[in-house]
Amino acid sequence: MSNMSNEPPPGWKNQAYLIGATAGLFFGLLSAYMYTRSAEDDLSNQRLGHRITSGEMLGLGLAGLAMMRQVAELGKGKEDKSKKK
Repeated sequence: MSNMSNEPPPGWKNQAYLIGATAGLFFGLLSAYMYTRSAEDDLSNQRLGHRITSGEMLGLGLAGLAMMRQVAELGKGKEDKSKKK
């Protein structure tokens, strides 16, 4: 008999939250850096500011939702994905 069970190891949720928070912080800081760098380059070239439009924010929000959906799909097993088809 094997001691292996179908139960996840203790603390796996906390570990997943920690990894997700760290990745979110990293990508958020990297995105903010890239945005400010691009805005600085634009200001030095044109001397004009750029306001973000609601359409740009909507597109960014939809892209974020699509990314979250893909991450959620990672948690499903192979059986669940094949049932979907």
